[in-house]
Amino acid sequence: ARDGRPLTAEDVHAAVLAGAGRRVRPVAMTAAALLAGLLPIMLGEGTGAEVMRRIAAPMFGGILGATALALAVVPALFLLWQRRTVAKSSLRA
Repeated sequence: ARDGRPLTAEDVHAAVLAGAGRRVRPVAMTAAALLAGLLPIMLGEGTGAEVMRRIAAPMFGGILGATALALAVVPALFLLWQRRTVAKSSLRA
């Protein structure tokens, strides 16, 4: 911690929540812009629309998956990893 005391699990938890909270808006804006760009392809009719829809559908799902990964899975894994690191360092002290 900045005040000279060793890190605790609560410090790590608070830092991960703060960091993940700061990432919500940029990740959501990026996903929204990408999804808005793919929406005309997904809803389009006419020549070639069927082929383009097949190309755009995996991108659409990938954007949703990457958003969930960035906002939930990565912070959770980082929290678990850092809690283990903090627990090991507190045992040595």
